[in-house]
Amino acid sequence: MPDTFNRKDLLGIEDLSVEEIVKILGSAASFREVAERDIKKVPTLRGKTIINLFYEPSTRTRTSFEIAAKRMSADAINIAVASSSIKKGETLKDTALNLEAMSPDCIVVRHGSSGTPQMLARYLKCSVINAGDGLHEHPSQALLDMLTVSNRLGGIEKLDGLRILIVGDVAHSRVARSNILGFSKMGAHVTVCGPPTMIPVGIEHLGCDVNHDMTAAVKDADVVMMLRLQLERQAAGLFPSPREYAKLYGLDSLKLKRAKKDVIILHPGPINRGLEISPEVADGPWSLILEQVANGLAVRMALFYLLLGGVKDGISNANKSLNPDGVRLLNLR
Repeated sequence: MPDTFNRKDLLGIEDLSVEEIVKILGSAASFREVAERDIKKVPTLRGKTIINLFYEPSTRTRTSFEIAAKRMSADAINIAVASSSIKKGETLKDTALNLEAMSPDCIVVRHGSSGTPQMLARYLKCSVINAGDGLHEHPSQALLDMLTVSNRLGGIEKLDGLRILIVGDVAHSRVARSNILGFSKMGAHVTVCGPPTMIPVGIEHLGCDVNHDMTAAVKDADVVMMLRLQLERQAAGLFPSPREYAKLYGLDSLKLKRAKKDVIILHPGPINRGLEISPEVADGPWSLILEQVANGLAVRMALFYLLLGGVKDGISNANKSLNPDGVRLLNLR
């Protein structure tokens, strides 16, 4: 497998080939070892500067990108939009160009408008990573979800043929879109489920099936991914009441009995316990929700490593354990 990753930016799963996804997941699997050390730091990106530019609230994603950068010895800068020049009327483009004038190597951006990272990537010479744009995509979340499932099952090739069920507010979920694209590319069969008001018209064109009956949809599922109800993005009246939503579309132990015995439960967080998922399921042996968080660090380290030239600089050779090898390409349908 080549040592270079021929991309300047990571903007979406839709842009990635199967081979590129395998490359990222293989690299991330190697970086998991760093978290098990007494000293959780490697010199791979020493001298690099990474800016986190988040226009929306975030805990897991922003912190994960920041820790990933610091564990690779890069300088991580967080821009607090609420106290920045953006509040004085500065445009997004001007903000980005001014930041680039300070010579960062990568800008990680989250924005409420779809297409923002793509627009910035056209103007900026440094790398741009999409940390979530509007209702469009959240590529690093889908990558960490695929890594979590493949780790549990024993290999990336195990994604081929899996039955993946994504339940909830699909209409407002960039996580759902990236996961539909990602798992489908790896050969999985994806079904989305939720109230008709939360399933976009034409979602089947992304490569999934639609089922509005969760009791039927969960039958024989290998992976069940529950989505957060994004009340801050919704118009009123998309479902009658939280109690009815939990009854029909919340994941509890009774519904879970219809899935495979070794089913995997995922949730991108934050969890609304008792609404989207019951506590006994969220904390049960099927749940890999905290494993997702741990894998998020590894995936984001891998993205920095591949985009920012850790191999080209030769720094990564100081630690052979970080060089992913033995990852074979897959002949997926």
